[in-house]
Parts: sequence; structure tokens; C-alpha cells
Amino acid sequence: MPRDSLFGDRVLWTGQPRLSRCPLGYRLVAGAFALVSLITLAFATVVSMSLHVAVGTMLVFAGWCATLALLAWRLPIVFRAGLQYTVTDRHVIWKRGKLRRSIERSSVSFARIVWNPRVPGVGDLVLVRAVPTGALRRTLTLTLSDVEAPDRLWAKIRGAQPSEAMGDGDRPVSQRLQEGERVLWSAIPLAAPWSTRRIGATVLSLLIAGAGLRTLLRVIPPVHRVHHSLTPFTFAILVVGVVLSLLLVTSAAVVVGYAAVVRPMRLRKETRYFVTSERVLIRRGQEELSLDRARIAYVITAPSGGRRLSDLFLVLDGPKARAMAMSGAFGSDASVDLEPVFTAIDDAETPHAILFELKSAA
Repeated sequence: MPRDSLFGDRVLWTGQPRLSRCPLGYRLVAGAFALVSLITLAFATVVSMSLHVAVGTMLVFAGWCATLALLAWRLPIVFRAGLQYTVTDRHVIWKRGKLRRSIERSSVSFARIVWNPRVPGVGDLVLVRAVPTGALRRTLTLTLSDVEAPDRLWAKIRGAQPSEAMGDGDRPVSQRLQEGERVLWSAIPLAAPWSTRRIGATVLSLLIAGAGLRTLLRVIPPVHRVHHSLTPFTFAILVVGVVLSLLLVTSAAVVVGYAAVVRPMRLRKETRYFVTSERVLIRRGQEELSLDRARIAYVITAPSGGRRLSDLFLVLDGPKARAMAMSGAFGSDASVDLEPVFTAIDDAETPHAILFELKSAA
């Protein structure tokens, strides 16, 4: 059996991304920079043809934005193409060329899986280590992007025996349990709480939409007045630039508003919590969270708005620290990253008792 060159551990599994793709966030950035480049180029054309002044600076800025758009679109694909993943008997290693990151298997607190909706059986496996809160709070994660059967790989990292049902993200979580595992409790969130981040994003979306509407109302009269002063081609370029500018502002408002208002409501309907004999599992859309119950040190129940709902926070037992992952029960926002938190449930006593009993038995 081969051994790792740095740690000397036995290599149990090696792999690489099944496909090379540009993540959604980078695609949005690329689209924004491309629009800014086209807008700048359109206004530079109008200024040059109508006022006959130098527009070199505007052209340089347009070219710079176009370059950033191209880099945001293609660089992640090129970078992921050279990734290599290794699982040894003690470490999980991420490597690209001379770049190398690793995490001890024993220190991994829980894992997130983000399934690729377009490629069955492929997804990102994010390994998270619980760290202290407060001044020592930091993010310790290792992401294995676009691996095949990420739930099966997570079972290998945990040292568990993968089941034959694993590897299909379209199947319910309850049908992909490991051998001998059984569901003890299950529930769904009954509300999508308004966190500070969500309220702020909603306000920001309204401000951007208001700025876009105000710009539209103020730009129409000047454009109408210069209609007879420009050639048909120059006026068409001006209209294109104005329309693209409004499209950029509108798109920003829609993206922020969707993330703040629509997405949490949609994901609430697709979220389900499970407590099994071995783990805590959460499924939210294409995302999953898997947490071994042995990692749970405490369970904290807190009110969650009205309707007598509660949030159940799982405090994790990490190396030399007991804390929720990143910030946990002391202020995390589970609407962004899937966290080991049961949000807005009406029966917090049952999972609390089950987890306490399982912890006591362990």
C-alpha cells in the first residue's frame, strides 16, 4: 500500500474533481464585470463620436473589466483541473502542484455535502472543524470539490462502512443511511426566521431597486432631449448603454432580494432534520449536513420568534475546544452555510432528550 510523501501515512484513497466547472458566485462576478465593460465601451463610443474627445482612459477601464470577467469565468476551471485529493489513515489532503492543505481525520467535526444538480452522484464535500467562539473564532474547512459519491467518501473518512444506497443525491437521506443505522426522530422547520443579515440584505435590495428606479426616471428626459443631436447609430449606442446600466442595477437588486427573501422561504420547504442512532443529519435542497453524535458536547434550546417555536443548537466537542462550528449558538447565520442547528421546530424536547440519552450512553 503506498504512503504519503509528507506524513508517511498509508494512502487509502486518491481522487480528483470529476468535472471542471465555474462556481455560481464566480459566474455572477464575471457577468457583472462583463456588463460594466460593455457599459463603459458604449458610453466611450458615444462620447468619442459626439464630442470628439479622447476616451483612452475609458477604454482602458473597459478592457480591465473585461479581463476580470474572463479571469472570474475561466480561472476557477483551470485551477480545479489540477486538484488532487488523498485520504490516508490519519489525514485528508488537498493538493494542487506545490500548494498543499490537510486536516486530521480525527479533528473533523462534521461535513457538508453540496450535490451538483446537473451531474448525478457528484458534489462538493466540505470538511469542517469546530473551533472556539469569540476572539478565537475562525473558519477551518477543507473542500473537496466535485468528487464522485461524496457521501460514500465521507463515510470512508469517518471510518464507517458505506452502504450500497450511498452515492445518489436524488434519494432521500433516510434511504442512504449506513449499515445498522436507524432514524429516531425527524422534523421540518416551521418558519424562516429573519436574522440580522437577512433583514440587512432585504433593506439593501430595496435601496438598490429604489436607486435603479430613480436613475430611470432621471435619465429618460436627457436622453430624449439629445435624440435629435445624435446620429441614429450614436443614439442607439447611447440607449444600449443606458439599458445595460439599468439591467446591472436591476440584476443586483434581484439577486440580493432573492437571497434575502425568496431563497430562505424556498429552502425552508426543502429542509428536514434527522436524529439517527449514529448521527445528526440535515437536508436542505441540494445541501446536506452529517454530524456524528459523539461530537456533540451540549444541546442548547432557545426561543425562535413567535408561535412557540424553538431553535436547537448543537455545541460540538472539538480538539482542545468545545464550540459550535465557527460561531454556532452564539450568533451563527444558518441561512448562509448549513450549520448543526435545528431552526424553528415545535418539538425541541424530544431531540434534546434523545441526544442527551445518546450522549450519556456513549
